[in-house]
Amino acid sequence: MKKNEKVVVFSGAGMSAESGIKTFRDSDGLWEQHRVEDVATPEAWQRSPSLVLRFYNERLRQAKEAQPNQGHLVIARLQKMFELQVITQNVDDLHERAGSKNVLHLHGELKKMRSSIDEKLIFPVENNEIQLGHLCPRGSQLRPHIVWFGESVPLMEQAIDMVSEATLLIIVGTSLVVYPAANLIHYTTPSCKKYLIDPASFDASTLHGITHIKKKASDGLLEMEKMMEASFYTH
Repeated sequence: MKKNEKVVVFSGAGMSAESGIKTFRDSDGLWEQHRVEDVATPEAWQRSPSLVLRFYNERLRQAKEAQPNQGHLVIARLQKMFELQVITQNVDDLHERAGSKNVLHLHGELKKMRSSIDEKLIFPVENNEIQLGHLCPRGSQLRPHIVWFGESVPLMEQAIDMVSEATLLIIVGTSLVVYPAANLIHYTTPSCKKYLIDPASFDASTLHGITHIKKKASDGLLEMEKMMEASFYTH
């Protein structure tokens, strides 16, 4: 591998899980004892904005207490050798706190809030919480800057462009059967090398053209780092 090669890391919930951040898939579809339908959909917001705000305010506080894990640090180190872009489904800022500079958050960010009538009006969350009555300059209630289930993913086209230019794609902490990872991989060029880091087993047909490192996120990324360093210094 050469320094000008474009590396894209696509990370999912398994990446943050090693830092202690839970996902709704952890226990029978519940997310911190809440049904996803009650806290992570536009309908939930319309039905009970106070519950949704309490839920995300708590998620933000938990995320601030979490620390980047070894996998996050590996990715930050790799950007010193390669042109590296992170695309993440995660809404925490652990990639940035580990030192990654180029991070695209497909599903939004806990540290931000936006207008409930104009998604382009985005602001930082102050004092770790959004409250009812916090309004944007246009007078609408501010909501979490999160892409909820049932909403479109506005940065998807940007992510597709990044993946289509990659010479190496590393998928970590998310399976190949979960949207949007399953779609993004189809936009790689034929010459792009693809790796999946996941401890689960997969059907061989699912892994066509993909090297599977059957390890958890941090261990798999450490293995990738050694391989990439060896390739980098021999070219």
